[in-house]
Parts: sequence; C-alpha cells; structure tokens
Amino acid sequence: MSAAQTTTADRPPAKQKTSPGAGTGSAGTSGTPSRKGPGAAPWLLLAPCLLIIVLIMGYPLFRLVSLSFQNFGKSELWGFKEAEFVGFDNFSKVLGDGEFWAVVARTVVFAAGAVILTMVIGMLIALLLQKVSGFVKILISVALVASWGMPIIVATAVFKWLFDADYGVLNYLMSKLPGVDMIGHNWFASGPEGLAVIMLLVIWGAVPFVVITLSAGLTQVPKELEEAARLDGAGAWGVFRHVTLPILKPIIVMLTTLSVIWDMGVFPQVFVMRNGNPEAEFQLLTTYSYQQAFVVNDYSGGSAIALVTVLLLLGVVAVYMRQMLKIGEVE
Repeated sequence: MSAAQTTTADRPPAKQKTSPGAGTGSAGTSGTPSRKGPGAAPWLLLAPCLLIIVLIMGYPLFRLVSLSFQNFGKSELWGFKEAEFVGFDNFSKVLGDGEFWAVVARTVVFAAGAVILTMVIGMLIALLLQKVSGFVKILISVALVASWGMPIIVATAVFKWLFDADYGVLNYLMSKLPGVDMIGHNWFASGPEGLAVIMLLVIWGAVPFVVITLSAGLTQVPKELEEAARLDGAGAWGVFRHVTLPILKPIIVMLTTLSVIWDMGVFPQVFVMRNGNPEAEFQLLTTYSYQQAFVVNDYSGGSAIALVTVLLLLGVVAVYMRQMLKIGEVE
C-alpha cells in the first residue's frame, strides 16, 4: 500500500498530552468528576422533626438551665421577689451534699442491675423464640406486645397487688412451699427489697422491646456461618460467642444505651409504688429532683439536680456514639 492510499483512519490515534493537573479538576474536565455532597435534602427532611424537638424541649431545657443558676423559691414563683443570680452556688450545694451522692450511687446500681437483667433475659427469650414452633412464637410475641403496651400506671398497680403484704399473690404462693412463711411480709419495709420489686417492674416493661428487637436481629445471622462454626467443633456457646454476638453487637450497643437512659430516668414506677411520697431509701435522681423542687419548694436546687442528671445521661450518649463510630469504622 502506497503512502497516498493511507488514510487518517488507518493511523493509530495520537497520544494526548495531559497537564499535571489533569484528572483532578472539576467535573467538566477530562478527569474524574468530583463527588458532590448530599446537599440540603437530608436537612430538609429532618427539619420538621428538629423543629418539633426544639419547640417541645428547647424552652424547658433553657428554663431548667436558667433556674439552676438562680435562687428561685416559692416567693420568686409567686412574683413577690425577683429571682437572684447566684452562679454555681446551687451546684456547689448539691455536689457537696452527701445525700445527693447516696442517691447517685443508688440510681447507678439500680440502673445497672435493671439493664443487665433486661439484656440477659431479653437475649435468652429471643434465642428461645428461634427454637419453638410458629404457633408458640406467635403466642409469646402477642403476650410480649400486650405487656409492652400496658400503661405504666396499670402495670405498677398490678405489681402493688402482687407484692401486697396482706393480699399479695406472691406471699401466698411462696407460703405454700415447705418451711416458708411469707404471710404478712412487707416487701417495702426496707429499701433494697422495695427497689428490687420496682426493678422487676421496670424489667418486666422493658424486656418485650429488647426481645422483639433482638429477634429481628437474629433473623439476619447467616445460617452458613453457624453451620461452619459447628463443623469446626464449636458448641452452642462457641457459636453464640463467635458468630451471633459479633453480628448483633450494633443492636446490643443501641439497646443497652437506650436501657441505661430509660432506667436512669425511672420516675412513675417509684412515685406510684410509694403512693406519691418515696422514702429516703427509695429516692432515685428523678424522684429526688422532684422532691427538692415541688416538696421542699427549692426549684433552683431541683433544677440543678435535674441538670446534673442530664449531663450524666449525655455522658452515656457520648459512649454510645463512640461505640457506634468504632463499629462503623470496622465495617
């Protein structure tokens, strides 16, 4: 073939020279297009929820903070005196009170016991639901939803009847055991026994949510991994520890954090169980703050206690967020 017969189509395309900055420019250049952020769409979708939260919680939280830095009692409430700014005096008074730290310790022990028992019992029931027949699973699920949907006041009244000293069903049934006489036993004569009853009430109301959530998570555990672990010689505990538990870890972290927040904020169970006037050995942070504010009429002191409680719960939330970020980095 002569040179005259050679066309430009037969020639290989010439290599284009690229500048040092090629490939890093904007999307309109020949380089890789830059990624755009999510934009304002997520914020627009979240705006109604954020607005409701600000309207419902914004002013009460602002008022709580302002009261904790003032000297605000009954005279200030009725307008006879102007509220006086006292700085951190309320916090110094609260943090220097031995009774407050006793209440904090009691609240932490109560919440820790309730959370641990709730998670353990919830996990056991969720694992049990995977082994029973469909009819039994539906029956148990209906019972769990019914108990979960029961109002707290009604559940508290039922537990008061169960543990009543004179007509309690539990005392009657335990007295049927050989050598056991529980007739007339007052479960609320001491703080530890009474708080144990209230803890059972809290656990009874919290277990259904944990069971339903963990049951949904267990359906996502691959059966192939469980079978492979069994073939490698792992028993039931080994399969749960090395296969099921790591997959359920994000759900367990979420449930544990929510349980800590809920159980540290327990109020109606204690308040109603003790007929609106909890004794000193039954005081938790929520009831103690209520007593200082509305019984002693020290609204600024009650606000300071409530604000300290909020800060403690924010610490729990911070731990939760840290754990979730770690899980996200691993994934």
